[in-house]
Amino acid sequence: MTKGGCGLPKADLAAEGAPMQAVILIGQAPMTIWGMSGAERLRRSFERAGLARTEAAGPTLPKLSSVILIRADWVFDQRLIVALMRAPDTVLLAEDGTPVATHVCGADAEQARRMIEAGETQAPEGMRVCSPLELAGGFDNKLRKREVPFLMPLKAETLPQIRDRTFQGSYKGVTDFVTKHVWPRPAQMVTGWCANLGITPNHVTWLSLALVLVAFWLFWIGAYGAGLVAAWVMTFLDTVDGKLARVTMNFSKAGDALDHGIDLVHPPFWWWAWIAGLPASGHPLSHAGLALAIIVAGYVAQRIEEGIFLWWFRIEMHIWRPFDSWFRGVTARRNPNLVILTLASLAGRPDWGIAAVAAWTVICFFVHLLQIVQALLARRRGPITSWLAA
Repeated sequence: MTKGGCGLPKADLAAEGAPMQAVILIGQAPMTIWGMSGAERLRRSFERAGLARTEAAGPTLPKLSSVILIRADWVFDQRLIVALMRAPDTVLLAEDGTPVATHVCGADAEQARRMIEAGETQAPEGMRVCSPLELAGGFDNKLRKREVPFLMPLKAETLPQIRDRTFQGSYKGVTDFVTKHVWPRPAQMVTGWCANLGITPNHVTWLSLALVLVAFWLFWIGAYGAGLVAAWVMTFLDTVDGKLARVTMNFSKAGDALDHGIDLVHPPFWWWAWIAGLPASGHPLSHAGLALAIIVAGYVAQRIEEGIFLWWFRIEMHIWRPFDSWFRGVTARRNPNLVILTLASLAGRPDWGIAAVAAWTVICFFVHLLQIVQALLARRRGPITSWLAA
C-alpha cells in the first residue's frame, strides 16, 4: 500500500474535486440485531455520520480517492464509525488482532480488501493500527459517559451480549435517577419488541404526546392517581423512543425536533394542571399563583443556567465534577418532580407535593448558581474539563 498516502479528509477531497468517499461492506452474517442485518446497520450508521454511499465488495472496487472497507459480520459502536471516517491510513483491529475495518486511498482499496478478507494480522507499512479505544477514545461527550467503544462479531452465541451492549451504548451516563436506574431493563425489552414489530421512534413519540395531553387533563380535574399513571407511562416511552432511534439508527429531523420539543415544553403545563386540580381534589393550595410562578420561573431559570454554563465553559454543567453528575439525577426536572408528587399523592396530600416541588425548584436554582460561581473561580486555575474525560 501507499505509505501514508491518503491523508485527505472529506472536505479537502471535495475542495479538490476528487470523487466522494465511499464505504465497501465485506462479508455478511445470517444473524440480525434489532431487526436489522449487520450490513443494514452499517449502512444506517454511516448515513447517520454523513456518508450515504455504501456498496458491497465486488470483483473490482470503484476508483475513489478515499475508501472505508468494513466487515458487515461485526457490530460497531457508532463512535468507531465516526472516528474511522476521520482517520485515513488506519486499520482497526479487534481484540484478537483481526483487522475488521480500514480507511485507505482508492488506489490501495484492492489490497486492503484482500487484507480484510484474509484476516491478516500484519498491517501494511505506513498504516496506523488501532484498537477501538485508541481509535475513538473512552469518553462519549454526546451521551455524557466514559465507556470503551464496543466491537463484537455478529454470531448466534454473541447476540445476547450484543443486544445488552448496544442498548447500554444508547443510554446517557448522566441523567435522572429514574431513567438511569429504574427504566433500563423494561425499556430494553420494549425497545426490542418495537424493533422487531417495525414500530418506529416517531410512533412512540406520538403516543408520548397523546399521554402528555391525557395526563394534563387528568391533573386538571384532580384525578391524580390516573394522571400519574399516564405521566409515568409517558416518561417511560420517552426513554424508549430515544433508545429505539439509537439502536435501530432510525432518525429523522422532524422526529427529533418533536421529541425534544415535547420534553422541553410539557413539564410546566403539568405542574399548572396539578395546581388547577387541587380544589377539585379537596386540597386547595394557598398562594397557588405564587407556587406556579416559582415552579415555572425556576424551570426556565435552571435551563438558562445550564445554557450559560455551556456557553462560558464549553462543557455541560452536569458532567464537570462527580457531584454535578450526581445532582443531575435529583435536580428539579420532570422525573424527580414526579417522584415527589407521587409520594405526596399516595399520602393523600397532593397540595404538599406541589409545594415541595416549588421548594425543591428554588433550592436547585441556587445550587446551579453556586456551580457557575465555582466554575468561574476554578477557571482561574485552568480550563474546565469533565471528570468523565479524565
